[in-house]
Amino acid sequence: MNPVNPISRLMRPRSVAVIGASADAGKTAGRPVAYLRKHGFRGDIYPVNPRVDHIDGLRCYPDIASLPSVPDVGIVLLGAERAHKAVQELAARGTAAAIVLASGYSETGEEGARRQAQLIEAAGSMRILGPNTIGLVNLTDGIVLSASGALEMDHFPVGSVGVVSQSGGILGALLSRAAPRGIGLSKLISTSNEVDLDIADFIDHLADDEATKVIALYVESVRHPERFRQAALKAARAGKPVVAFKIGRSEAGAKAAVSHTGALAGADRMYDALFREVGVIRAQTFGDLLDIPAALSTGRRLRGNRVAILTSTGGAGTLVSDSYGVSGFDTPAPDDATAARLRALQTGDHAALDRNPIDVTLAGLQPDLLRGAIRALLESPSYDALTIIVGSSSLAMPELMASAIQDCLPLSDKPVIAFVSPHAPEVAALLTQRGVPAFASAESCTAALTGMLQTHRWSEPAAATHGTPVCVHDIPGGSLNEAECKQLFARFGIPCTAETVVNTPAEAGQAARALGERVVLKILSGEITHKSDVGGVAVNVPAGQIGERLDAMATEVHSKAGVKPTRFLVQEMVSGGTELILGMHRDVLGTAILLGMGGITAELFKDTTLRMLPAQGGLSREVAAGMVRELKTWPLLDGYRGRPKADVEALVSAIVAFSQMTAQLGERLIEAEINPLFVLDEGRGVKAADGVVVLAGAAG
Repeated sequence: MNPVNPISRLMRPRSVAVIGASADAGKTAGRPVAYLRKHGFRGDIYPVNPRVDHIDGLRCYPDIASLPSVPDVGIVLLGAERAHKAVQELAARGTAAAIVLASGYSETGEEGARRQAQLIEAAGSMRILGPNTIGLVNLTDGIVLSASGALEMDHFPVGSVGVVSQSGGILGALLSRAAPRGIGLSKLISTSNEVDLDIADFIDHLADDEATKVIALYVESVRHPERFRQAALKAARAGKPVVAFKIGRSEAGAKAAVSHTGALAGADRMYDALFREVGVIRAQTFGDLLDIPAALSTGRRLRGNRVAILTSTGGAGTLVSDSYGVSGFDTPAPDDATAARLRALQTGDHAALDRNPIDVTLAGLQPDLLRGAIRALLESPSYDALTIIVGSSSLAMPELMASAIQDCLPLSDKPVIAFVSPHAPEVAALLTQRGVPAFASAESCTAALTGMLQTHRWSEPAAATHGTPVCVHDIPGGSLNEAECKQLFARFGIPCTAETVVNTPAEAGQAARALGERVVLKILSGEITHKSDVGGVAVNVPAGQIGERLDAMATEVHSKAGVKPTRFLVQEMVSGGTELILGMHRDVLGTAILLGMGGITAELFKDTTLRMLPAQGGLSREVAAGMVRELKTWPLLDGYRGRPKADVEALVSAIVAFSQMTAQLGERLIEAEINPLFVLDEGRGVKAADGVVVLAGAAG
């Protein structure tokens, strides 16, 4: 074992000291020693308790200094007020890592945070798991370093799904759910307060772990986004899918001060963008956190969305088919050649073989008929996956059915999953253990295949783009007015509407005549950002009436906002086109670019998509084009129902330019948004018609 890798020593220790061990196995402090022995730990166990001579036949040591050798791992069972002393003593002896179970740290407030800082200082270079953790379980090697009551069970199904949870209780919940379902786990780690070792450290470790094929995460927050990003990318490149259930989806998130983008992005949407970038599959329900890894752990590849459903019970087949259809999967009827193969298997007219679900009426559960049907569907070019409905007739001989399905698996690497229609958890567990993930609901089948399809479709993030550097040192800090915003956008090559800043009705009339018969009039203010809300925008104004309209606008804005505007913007009237919103949003996870349906209804419809900005540079054209096509609004840009096609290439160029502006301004850019960005007909380009920019003080 590599002595310089403390995480490896933590996961596979040769010796374990249990500080504060109890002789009563019924108590929490008595469990670690009891579990280590019960589950067959082969290394040395050193209980430490000055009041006891022996625990379960093992010599008990009065203190850490008395230990006969340096333990690889120390499990600290002392309370928060004393745990740091044990940590300091373990560190002084050269222990690789300590697991601190006590609560009462940063999760409790200021005093707890002080204790946590004390713990960090005491550890020095020694690694810490926790505090407030339930520990870890290495099922692969039979090493239990935990006090969780969920470990009372005598046998765990060992498999290839590694679990990392920021909640200790969830660790036991997943283990207790996986075991009866036949879902084998490899490692389970509770990181909890993450005073040192965090979720990214264990993703990184499991990416190298030969026993782990899939990594499941229970996430409360990502404390170190860049470390998480690198670890998740490492796992994806190693062919080990990561599935995450992130709680907190209902949190309001940080609302930006002035732009729509902050409200549209929000904290949870940023997690979506981060997960998408690094190939993490987001579990939508807690149940998905086991369902999706169970399917992925088979190593089978879902290359498309066409699914064959083989059933002997029509109702259950319809349930699954309906769920698939809602989620975008296709269940086409068998091609002619496949239908002929199926018909040749069964005499009589009971089979429904010209549609999907394919109902073969497996009377008496005939294994040869089942094998023949599975072979025909796996070899069919019409299907990318197979779902087998296990009906009530299968309950009498589950081994027979499981064996028949298992025999066919080597024929193809297409996914084969099962929906067990009656409540029969033992049958589902048997199938899962035989390599056919089995589920008790149609929605679970859908979630499993969705996760497999996401894994297949993920690709490495496209390389960043680097435009020519633009001079921005002369731009002042603060909230820019609309004209200043557009001047900034134009520097980066984003086309903007033609316009003139005016102060009087006479100046407005002169500007309007130069711009056309009809124009747009707006107040110009760095303080009033949402101008429409206070009557500060008028569109389609006849040029001859602009002076009169300016006076009326000044009066209305004064009555609604308490501020009398003195400067106005006369702008060309843009006709036609589709209104989009293009913005940036920054939070602790990084910076994202947002694209969506724009105008005053942007927050109402919330048709948006986000992409994380690369560490250096802007988005690639490939990524920008993907954002455009992801919008529900995309058909409007692509010639929906006879509409002229929009200038998508110009839109992509604007997204890339905006992202490069965001990248160059860096931390100085607090907020930025173009709303609306008019996308005109093909060949006519795009035009930024309004904008928001908030900058920190001038650079340098």
